[in-house]
Amino acid sequence: MQPRIFHLHALSALHCGVGQAADVVDLPIARARATHLPIVPGSSLRGVLRAQMEGDPQREPDVPALFGPREIGGAADAFAGALAVGDAHLLLLPVRSLAGIVCYATSPFILRRYRQDLVRAGQAAPPLPNEPREGQARVVPDSVNRQDGVLFLEDLDLPAQEDAALRAWAAWIGQAVHPTDADAQTDLVTRFALLPDDIMKYLAETATEIRTRIAIDPATGTVKRGALWYEENLPAESVLWGVQALSRSNRQGDDRDAGALAACLPDEELLQLGGKAGVGRGLVRLLRREVSA
Repeated sequence: MQPRIFHLHALSALHCGVGQAADVVDLPIARARATHLPIVPGSSLRGVLRAQMEGDPQREPDVPALFGPREIGGAADAFAGALAVGDAHLLLLPVRSLAGIVCYATSPFILRRYRQDLVRAGQAAPPLPNEPREGQARVVPDSVNRQDGVLFLEDLDLPAQEDAALRAWAAWIGQAVHPTDADAQTDLVTRFALLPDDIMKYLAETATEIRTRIAIDPATGTVKRGALWYEENLPAESVLWGVQALSRSNRQGDDRDAGALAACLPDEELLQLGGKAGVGRGLVRLLRREVSA
């Protein structure tokens, strides 16, 4: 298998849900069981990729080799697709900031996992930065979010220490998410912050978007009885990463290797992920470019 890192950049609020819940939020987003951090299930992403390729006449012939057959009519159709897509994990969470409007937050735990996947995929990732002290944060020296030595995020005020070593990671992620936009890369770098793991977990649970929805009764023009619910979304500008892997084609008569099949997948494409597409949710950029060290 040939592993490769991919990134998701949310252009609008993203709702990849898990059905209904008994909590205050009726429609929560998907989260990893152990960490409770937001994820986009690999099955959701793989299904959207397949549908996108099937809708393109030029790419449709490659669908069976990558994703497997739609139906198995005989022995020739009994083969597995060559593309495996893992879950996408939260990398950067945009958080409301008193200074600079928004801050892109991550944590040591998240960066460690991200770096491990980068190394497994053969990329020379930067060294891990020093961890922030308890109840504090680390920011790049020219941070637009740091005011009088403090980072004000949501209802938190965190003493923020400048750390030039963070710039390497901020620049790396900026290049991965905005490979052709130098201004966007600079903007991400100046809003990058490393938070303690416990604070990041708290924000990942409390700083997501909760939107109130209603349904209108067409006969009366008023809200249907009982048609009030709350939906959770990852905010726009969230960044996630995951791992995809390719093997040789398993399709009879198709001897393409992983490298040849990788050429069927563009470096960047626009997708609609998750539910609520009709109200503008789930517009994301999928990026597969490798970042040069």
